Amino acid sequence: MTGTGDAFPGFTERLDAIRTRIGAAAPDPSAVTLMAVTKGFGPEAPRTAVAAGLTVVGENYADELVAKAHALADDAGPAPEWHFLGAVQRNKVPRLAPLVSCWQGVARLAEGRAIAARRPGARILVQVDVAGLPGRGGVPPTEVADLVAALRDEDLDVAGLMAVGPPGPAEAARPGFRLVRRLADDLALPVRSMGMTDDLEVALAEGSTMVRVGRALFGDRPPRT
Repeated sequence: MTGTGDAFPGFTERLDAIRTRIGAAAPDPSAVTLMAVTKGFGPEAPRTAVAAGLTVVGENYADELVAKAHALADDAGPAPEWHFLGAVQRNKVPRLAPLVSCWQGVARLAEGRAIAARRPGARILVQVDVAGLPGRGGVPPTEVADLVAALRDEDLDVAGLMAVGPPGPAEAARPGFRLVRRLADDLALPVRSMGMTDDLEVALAEGSTMVRVGRALFGDRPPRT
């Protein structure tokens, strides 16, 4: 196995910097999960993350998650806890279901039913659309409670909510993150997956329990082919 950071020079220093940011911004840093997002990189990215103790790994593309999970299957040490971050395409659920520990980004009842059919009791997060932009995933905030209730009836473990902040200054994400925190509290959902490289301080101040970091750990992603 490649040593920590060998494939990504400066990884250890970047990880330390992220942990320092979390420590400064989170009311309780020990309650925050740092997810390594490895989309666009090869298997050495999750290997590097796991070797550094980041066992929660996020992937946005089904084919990449499957390929990396298979590549790491025989590695020694702890296995990654794979989180699927992309839009849930029902035709890809059968391939993903045996591998995914948590589905972030569920936004429709049909998606939940497809997951439950292949993985009863699966852990999921409901994605809330806080940006209101075309092409962005998520359910409108006014529909979150009804969707959560319906998904709970489908033999699914609805653990929390997830949101992607709008583009632009980090401060622009604050109202949406605050709304997600309030919705999660109202629905007794403990997990709030909010915040990425550029806006994690705002997300943590507004109650995020999980931040999703890729570029700040691994550098710029190579062009997708």
